[in-house]
Amino acid sequence: MDILISNGSLLVMIAAFVGFFMAWGIGANDVANAMGTSVGSKALTIKQAIIIAMIFEFAGAYLAGGEVTSTIRKGIIDAGAFVDMPELLVFGMISALLAAATWLLIASYLGWPVSTTHSIVGAIIGFAAIGVSMDTVVWGKVGGIVGSWIITPLISGVIAFIIFNSAQKLIFDTEKPLEQARRWVPFYMFLAGFVLSLVTIKKGLKHIGLDIPAVDGYLYAIAVAALVAFIGKIFIGRLNFDEKADKNTHYANVEKVFAILMIVTACCMAFAHGSNDVANAIGPLAAVVSIVDNEGQIAAKSAIAWWILPLGGFGIVAGLAIFGHKVIATIGKGITHLTPSRGFAAELAAACTVVIASGTGLPISTTQTLVGAVLGVGMARGIAAINMSVVRNIVVSWVITLPVGAGLSIIFFWIMSASFS
Repeated sequence: MDILISNGSLLVMIAAFVGFFMAWGIGANDVANAMGTSVGSKALTIKQAIIIAMIFEFAGAYLAGGEVTSTIRKGIIDAGAFVDMPELLVFGMISALLAAATWLLIASYLGWPVSTTHSIVGAIIGFAAIGVSMDTVVWGKVGGIVGSWIITPLISGVIAFIIFNSAQKLIFDTEKPLEQARRWVPFYMFLAGFVLSLVTIKKGLKHIGLDIPAVDGYLYAIAVAALVAFIGKIFIGRLNFDEKADKNTHYANVEKVFAILMIVTACCMAFAHGSNDVANAIGPLAAVVSIVDNEGQIAAKSAIAWWILPLGGFGIVAGLAIFGHKVIATIGKGITHLTPSRGFAAELAAACTVVIASGTGLPISTTQTLVGAVLGVGMARGIAAINMSVVRNIVVSWVITLPVGAGLSIIFFWIMSASFS
């Protein structure tokens, strides 16, 4: 307790620095979930994608990042074990942030899309289990996370496979693809509007106090989807395409329509991602600030100081601008060749999986969801369409994320404890 009173300001400054570093890592690695497919399909250039993502990620993080955050991320450890030694929880949260951020920096440099959520969770498990006691970890939660490595990519992959194949059969494999696009694209716009509205409601708006009831949320989503489909039908009806052009030209024109759709999808996913995943950086930081300000008292929930959300938002933007292009290239170009229609199928499948996970309480990684969706689109064209060496590297990076985060966290925790003891 004396350590917190005498070194409180220094600990908060260190926590703020590593919290910014962690947000930087989130921007460098995780933001490819929203923009990777848009770049890979050439709907956006890398520069355009980064500018758009910077705007929507920051808006999501700052406007909808949450007035209140759980002190212990995902309930992965028992806060009650630290009541008599709150300084250990402060050291642990700082160590976890530094460990997860370090791993994200390495992974981003290598172009590996890893889970930022699993990085911070692995780091928290490490310091708590080895640095304090095995009993402080809620091991049941860990089992759910490991299970999600298989479940979430599988769900998103199957959905992407279905969406892409439906577009192939209804539009691209017909005699008049342009005519069929005019008929069926409004349906895909309705589906996209519905799913993205639900993502925004469940992952974004609830963080700013708009906790909309489930039934009302679905009704709002249907209304938005109907409006999007109506506007889309008018827009597509007014496009002047040469009906006498060859089929390849028709295909290119249809892909242009899907490119516009995918940009909208990417913006919504970036906003939802910023609002949700910024908590991986600011949650542990808010915990440190709360414990120091309350002289060692550990609260189940902690109000966020005014400067924490913008710190997280700027950190995400900085990481995206400096290192974001590496993981975007892996997701967009490394796994399989993407066109706007394929990228749209992957992005929409990932959004569908996020909605399913939110409704069922399934632990989810947005990175693994999007990679699974891209794999699903690739599988629809046959196994030969997938770069298996890239996929192997990605899977290996997923498996080692938890233990690497835990190992680094233990080392940093021992250093912090020795430095302030």
